[in-house]
Parts: sequence; structure tokens; C-alpha cells
Amino acid sequence: MKTSICIAAMLITGNAAAGSACDKPKNDFDGLYCLNKIYQESDKELNANYKALTTQLDKAGRIRLKRTQLAWMQDRNKDCARHDDDGFFVNLQCATDTTIDRAQFLQDRIRECKSAGCLNSKL
Repeated sequence: MKTSICIAAMLITGNAAAGSACDKPKNDFDGLYCLNKIYQESDKELNANYKALTTQLDKAGRIRLKRTQLAWMQDRNKDCARHDDDGFFVNLQCATDTTIDRAQFLQDRIRECKSAGCLNSKL
């Protein structure tokens, strides 16, 4: 199957790209490379936050977190990717933004666990 990557926005802005070749990508492939680096880092943070949160939750919380994480992954895939006769398309900006948002959500739950106690209802 032919694999293609579709990127909705190729502008890379912000501190993560400042002062590097990613600050002003020369072409779409440079932009893809830079956006992929940001996606990979956000995915690493997401996984670290997920793992850190699971260590603070009780059994019911871990079960609920796993269920909501799987639902989040399905939504991310539905919103940020598609298959058709021409191949598989991923909107990497969408996937990156969605992953960053989820990593922040998990970080917020970690903060709650440390301060007020884990609130399984917010998972």
C-alpha cells in the first residue's frame, strides 16, 4: 500500500523550533521532518505522563485511564488520519496538537493526584 502524509499546516513556530533549521523550513519535506520531530517528542511526553499517572492511581483508576486512553487514540486516529484508494493520509499537525493536548491533560491529572488526591471521575 502506498503511504502518503498530508500536512495541513507547514509553518513551524514557537520556541521548540526557534533558532534552528526548523525555524524556516526550505520545503515541505523539511517542514515534515521538523513537525515529525515535534510529534515524536510530544508522543514521548504523553507516554511518560501516562506511565507516571498509572503509578498514582488505584485499580479502578487504572482501568478507567486505560479505557479513556484507548478512546482518545480512536478519536485521534479518526480526526487526524484517513484511508482511501490513494493510500493512508495523516494530518501530522492534527496528530501533534492532539497529542500535546492529551499529554497536558495527563499532566494535569498527575498534579491533582499529588495535591488533592486522584480523582478517577476526571480520567
